[in-house]
Amino acid sequence: MRTTYVPPLTAETARELQRKLTPTPAPEPARPARTDVLLVGLDLGTSVSCLKAAHPGAAELVTDEIIPTAVGYAREGIVENLLPGNARVLYGQLALQYRTYLRLLMPLRNGVIEDLAAAQDFVRHLRQVLNPPANVEVRAVVGVPAGADRTARENLCTALAGVFQKVLLIPEPFLAALGYREESRLGDPTYLDPVRNSLFVDCGAGTTDVCLVQGYYPGPEHQVSSAFAGDEVDQLLLEAVRRLDPDVQLSVARVRAIKEQHSYVGQPDAPVVVSVVVGGKARKLDLTAPLGQACGRLLQEIFELVKLAIARASTDTVEELLQNIVLTGGGSRIRHIDAELQRLLTEEGYEKPRVQTVGEGYKQLVARGALVAARQAKESQWLSLGR
Repeated sequence: MRTTYVPPLTAETARELQRKLTPTPAPEPARPARTDVLLVGLDLGTSVSCLKAAHPGAAELVTDEIIPTAVGYAREGIVENLLPGNARVLYGQLALQYRTYLRLLMPLRNGVIEDLAAAQDFVRHLRQVLNPPANVEVRAVVGVPAGADRTARENLCTALAGVFQKVLLIPEPFLAALGYREESRLGDPTYLDPVRNSLFVDCGAGTTDVCLVQGYYPGPEHQVSSAFAGDEVDQLLLEAVRRLDPDVQLSVARVRAIKEQHSYVGQPDAPVVVSVVVGGKARKLDLTAPLGQACGRLLQEIFELVKLAIARASTDTVEELLQNIVLTGGGSRIRHIDAELQRLLTEEGYEKPRVQTVGEGYKQLVARGALVAARQAKESQWLSLGR
């Protein structure tokens, strides 16, 4: 009888045989996204608001809008068919476009609600933009300025009530850090995670907020804030124009447009000369020095706030913190502001500070971070506002 040699069964061969004999389990079906809840990330800004919404478990956004924070009420006696659809109230870009025929209101000032009735109307407009089905519960994480007090938070909740069933209020600089975070790079040892240890400077229209971001929701002791921000720069520039030429009557909107196009600190890249019309005639106005001085005031304010925030950080975290100072908000678009802030900190004696800006997508960071926070929020963290 012929025999066949069979080699001994090694552990590796046994594991391979077991894999071949074990049937492959069918993949579990993907868990469908909940459609009875809509999560919203909301940056209710003094000048511009950003709205992002998605259902839990779904990656795609159902709403992604940037809307000027403006409400316009039709003036008494306005003729028919002058406003779109003969509307009595317009919002956002339409309100700005037809402002000549409207009583135009900006509901927020210095980052908090100033006109509660207009804010309620604006938030109801945001609900129309979301347009959720009647049976869907809408939950919103909303950014608040670092210096928002109890009254400001209560007014915000009043404006949100009846529009959102549950809310969570989180400081805007922290949400900006969360929105700026690159999840795909968290495993990279060279990546400086802005949520783990950073100093976020959010310079908007109404407030300049500086926040220590160290992995958890910051408390008041981790934040400093100032009402000197973009609106104050506009006012300084407007006053400078009036001093240069009293005959020149520029609107705040025109001054803001000049600032957004030409703003700088340090040395200008080129002279800032703008064309204005006086009495129907064109005139040139050199705003190089006034614009640099107004923006320089903002830079100095940011510098002082950053020093205060650094002083509040733990000694063990400061060295790494100085490597991750991030500027966001409209003020971050001022030319050379990152280099000039870094220069001021270096001259003050801070060890190798590194300052960067978030880039052109700054308007969406707070809302993006708010939506991330909404996805991560525990049920116990939500504040119920009712239906």
